[in-house]
Amino acid sequence: MRKKLYFLLACCLCLTMPSFAKKNQAVNNEKNMAAYLMVYHKDADHGLHMAISYDGYAFHALNKDSAIIDGAKIANQKGIRDPHIYRAPNGYFYLAMTDLHVFGQREGYRDTQWERDGERYGWGNNKGLVLMRSRDLIHWSCTRLNFQELGGEWSEVGCVWAPEIVYDTQAGKLMLHFTSRKGKGINRIYYVYMNDEFTQMESLPKLLFEAPEGKYSVIDSDIMEHDGIFHLYYVSHESTATIKHATATNITGPYRMDDNYYDGVRRGHEAPNCWKRIGQDCWVVMHDNYRINPHNFGFTETRDFIHYTPIGNFDKGVMTRSNFSEQKHGAVIQISKKEARRLEKRWP
Repeated sequence: MRKKLYFLLACCLCLTMPSFAKKNQAVNNEKNMAAYLMVYHKDADHGLHMAISYDGYAFHALNKDSAIIDGAKIANQKGIRDPHIYRAPNGYFYLAMTDLHVFGQREGYRDTQWERDGERYGWGNNKGLVLMRSRDLIHWSCTRLNFQELGGEWSEVGCVWAPEIVYDTQAGKLMLHFTSRKGKGINRIYYVYMNDEFTQMESLPKLLFEAPEGKYSVIDSDIMEHDGIFHLYYVSHESTATIKHATATNITGPYRMDDNYYDGVRRGHEAPNCWKRIGQDCWVVMHDNYRINPHNFGFTETRDFIHYTPIGNFDKGVMTRSNFSEQKHGAVIQISKKEARRLEKRWP
């Protein structure tokens, strides 16, 4: 049996989860969708937060904007960041998060500023991710990955950030893509295929995208497929952090850089996430304006992935939020009315 454990695998039940032996092959039809679920984290607690909208414009946080899942209970570093949620064709929901607490020393989780030597591994260094899976958005299984255990070049991994999940229809597999670097080097975007249980990588990660000649860092990848074209939104650090766009005819590339994307933001921003408005040929690219105080999300709309219209930030345009603020690095999926009501009942 070929090595399956290319990493240190630690499985845990984060909440009580029933066993599902059979895969649900149901197709998630958009006509059954009636609401939107947003996930995000907050620097205040490094936990997983959720918010719901029934129209795609006005969002309200569940659980009074307290964490739905405590990062200290699921992450090796006792905190999570950069959550991404994905609704897969097999009927499961998948969550991927950075295993990192940037204030771990202040909170008493470690004696040093970072988990490892900052001079050697850089700002926010970490070694792994937190992966979760659910059938009902309430009960979740949990797996922690340590990429340093891959060995070889990965033994000097400097960070593993901003994981996202997508389904590769050609390969028939879940694909996890994320930002990583070796030591304090240049950040690049990598991908790896995962098993359906979301507990094991099926191979070593491969390079998905990098800056021309690897001259500067690129981070925070997000992939949306439309009419056979894969749209990669990412953050370029060529100068200040700026969201860029690239396209490919294959999900694993090669991606061609494109200059059509424009969100009107001059100050540093990151964490692009593209999601579709229900029943409309309209897509939203959401981003994190981290250089404004307090932190906020900005939004841009497109109908053809060529022309983009900025529609402002939360509470400064058509997008509003009722009971939360200072949210960071979010992602949005479509959900049914039944699923939304179930979440609201569980976390009023």
